[in-house]
Amino acid sequence: MFTEKNLQQIKNHGLSEAKVKNQLEIFKEGIPFVNVVEPASTTNGIEVFSEKEQQFYANLFEAEKDKLDLLKFVPASGAATRMFKFLHQFLENFNLENDDIEVFLQKEENRSLRIFFDSVEKFAFSSLVREKLEEKYSDYDNLGKGKRYYFFVQEMLEESGLNFNNTPKGLVPFHKYSENYVTAFGEQLYEAAFYATTNGVANLHFTVSEGHEKKFKKRFDEVKHIVEKKTGVLFNISYSFQKKETDTVAATPKNDLFLNENDDLLFRPSGHGALLENLNDLEADIIFIKNIDNVVSENYVETIGFQKKVLAGKLTSLQKQIFGFVQKLRSENPSEEILKKASEFISSALKIQNSSAKKETLLNILERPIRICGVVENTGAPGGGPFLITDKNGNISYQIVEMSQIDTNNPQQKGLVEKATHFNPVDLVCGMRNYNGEKYDLLKFSDPDAGFISHKSYQGKPIKALELPGLWNGAMANWNTVFVEVPLITFNPVKTVNDLLNEVHQPK
Repeated sequence: MFTEKNLQQIKNHGLSEAKVKNQLEIFKEGIPFVNVVEPASTTNGIEVFSEKEQQFYANLFEAEKDKLDLLKFVPASGAATRMFKFLHQFLENFNLENDDIEVFLQKEENRSLRIFFDSVEKFAFSSLVREKLEEKYSDYDNLGKGKRYYFFVQEMLEESGLNFNNTPKGLVPFHKYSENYVTAFGEQLYEAAFYATTNGVANLHFTVSEGHEKKFKKRFDEVKHIVEKKTGVLFNISYSFQKKETDTVAATPKNDLFLNENDDLLFRPSGHGALLENLNDLEADIIFIKNIDNVVSENYVETIGFQKKVLAGKLTSLQKQIFGFVQKLRSENPSEEILKKASEFISSALKIQNSSAKKETLLNILERPIRICGVVENTGAPGGGPFLITDKNGNISYQIVEMSQIDTNNPQQKGLVEKATHFNPVDLVCGMRNYNGEKYDLLKFSDPDAGFISHKSYQGKPIKALELPGLWNGAMANWNTVFVEVPLITFNPVKTVNDLLNEVHQPK
């Protein structure tokens, strides 16, 4: 099946022949869809806290946090390219010599472009772009509107200008305060000071592309003094890259190995599920997980910080109860009363259907990593949602499920998806250690059957790509999971540059 050249490639990638063969088998056999029983809701699996309960959990976390090792984990390898999709289209489609900019902007398909230019001064990067333009064109302000707009976008995106095309999303200027711009990376630091700080130190870990690490380090050197002075907190930053050995081979539409023009295998990053390896390498009691682009301007950070403390307080409370049961169950002969109480706790607090009161079964359930997942009311945004599902062994559990895992061609499954009231904005607080303070091996709690097969292209040729079980989907399938409703203000991703015009991204 493999040439000597291919085998050497596999070895150089840190993979084995058996692992690549297994990946091909997955392409051939396909990945079964998840079987949704029902969507989680506030009457079925999602907890809603009163203001009094929120305050209780926030206070509980505040009282405990200085005894804990806290860490904020931020997936930040994404490039900013997709943010500027309609601006790329503008450069491709607008003819400087022949097109009238006013007519061009009135076309319905250019609505996003019209919004962008109507509000251009509200973007944090506008003054940076203008400075560059005025250096290049002494008469920039006297140029026709079409040329000014075209050159502005060119200066933003292209290598000869600010080069946002090749900038990680985390380092694009998101917000501006007075004369200083702040990136998503900078806002993640500032926000961490409000909830991920122990004894005056905030620990953050960013997963970045290997080629971008120096850029992040340079930006941190530029803002370190400012953010430490502003917050009174010291920042300890670490970085890692998606491991090459988590890459997967591409296949042809007929499920054969795809070979490129040089007869080389084509390896592809296997999605955010690969980051389970990075997460597993970290040492902390509690880890907050949040995507790089889900930030707010500093006017709203206290609100975000409070909600994070609520989730962390809920985690702390549950862990105390779990550890108490584990200690009693690990004694030589736990009483029938303890067995019964532990079983009831699993059903009521962890929302796991459990009819057994056997010591081994109870310990198997209780001795797992635990995550509290903030979920928000559905606004039609794409993304994973909280559902009750059955796995291939008939076990029923609450999981975060991506839409690509559900067979929406099945009318019954599609109907359940359409009833979903909430989705997951990647707002996770994770308990990483057992009752003895020992770190869980997270790789043991993943579901290898929960990956994705997607259809892509390589140099115009169709290929099939395999993604590992998503970090907050299949990679955490065998964790104990609790869903808590959080306010919509906690979800502010920047998928397109115009999202930066939303109120939470416009400093007052």
